[in-house]
Amino acid sequence: MPAIRDGRVTFELPDPHRRFGAVRLWTDIVLGEPRPDLDFARVDDDWRLSIPLPPVDRLEYQFVARERSGPEPEPSADGPSPEPELGAEIYLLDPGNPRRVGGAFGDHSELALPGYQAPAWLNVEPLAADRHQYTLDTRVGPIDLQVWSPHGLGSDCPAPLLLAHDGSEFDMLAGLTHAVGAAIGSGRLPAHRVALLAPGPRDERYAANDDYAHALCREVIPALAQGYRMSGPPTLMGASLGGLAALHAHWRHPGTLGGLFLASGSFFTPHLDPQESGYRFFDDIAAFVAEVGATPPDAPAARELPALTMVCGTAEENLANNEELRGALGRWGDVGWGTVRDGHCYTCWRDLLDPHLIELLARVAGEPPLPAHSAAQGHLE
Repeated sequence: MPAIRDGRVTFELPDPHRRFGAVRLWTDIVLGEPRPDLDFARVDDDWRLSIPLPPVDRLEYQFVARERSGPEPEPSADGPSPEPELGAEIYLLDPGNPRRVGGAFGDHSELALPGYQAPAWLNVEPLAADRHQYTLDTRVGPIDLQVWSPHGLGSDCPAPLLLAHDGSEFDMLAGLTHAVGAAIGSGRLPAHRVALLAPGPRDERYAANDDYAHALCREVIPALAQGYRMSGPPTLMGASLGGLAALHAHWRHPGTLGGLFLASGSFFTPHLDPQESGYRFFDDIAAFVAEVGATPPDAPAARELPALTMVCGTAEENLANNEELRGALGRWGDVGWGTVRDGHCYTCWRDLLDPHLIELLARVAGEPPLPAHSAAQGHLE
């Protein structure tokens, strides 16, 4: 395991056969200013790096190593030794750390720092539930989804509905239905259904796409309302681009949703996110975020703002744009806010589900019934 001592953490990668010519630490958190050097130094048969304790309670990381593509250079008596010839980068899990955590792009090594506590609901037996798969044909193509329902909650029994962007990943990597089920089982929430939405072509659909917003609000939600009795307007949640898409869906179809849970939304702006400017949908996203900021208070999107909670990790690049958008949305209503000392990852969002999502769902459960949608175009079968 990495050693923690005297306010520093030390990483080590054994390399007795001198396979590597360079090693650095990869993590997606903002490590503070000045940013520490993340390049390892060779110490005998190991690579070693010591940095100040990062400003988080839990660290996900990998080692990025470059294999030598030729023999190790001979030491020079006249000056610095020549640099070795290096091959392609390879990403490695820490062989000295057995802790692993899943992410959207595969497993990472995980280091729990002093004071970190995982959510208590992880120790609760998952609620008995039923799952049903559907594929809906929409204007943006097929949308796959799975509906999770507490066992015994019939489709004709009215209950609140939570829709989750990137639903299967949110469930597998952040334990979404486990958290909701634990709150139902403890009596903190009434029985809820959860619709886990598959993203499909994620960037195209989630990056402030009007067609996707229409498909979600005028096709998917009405189809769900035909198949399951809802006790009020649904809550929509998402993280990163999924959070952006959730807010965008409300902005294009105000009055459809009873709640929004926005986790580390990708609310890019030119002045806060120049590092994202090469992303192909950056201009579309920035234009929508600017539109939100310029929305007058009498516009339907502002006037009908649903119950809203935003959450974010304190050590991620999206923190600044989330705080700025929170200020803009706060002009029209109360915006719940929650943070943990973590980065842009599913475990961060898992640790924010309770209390923040649970409290939002409890608030939304008292909303008026879901209005009929005259534009319904789909059905569940």
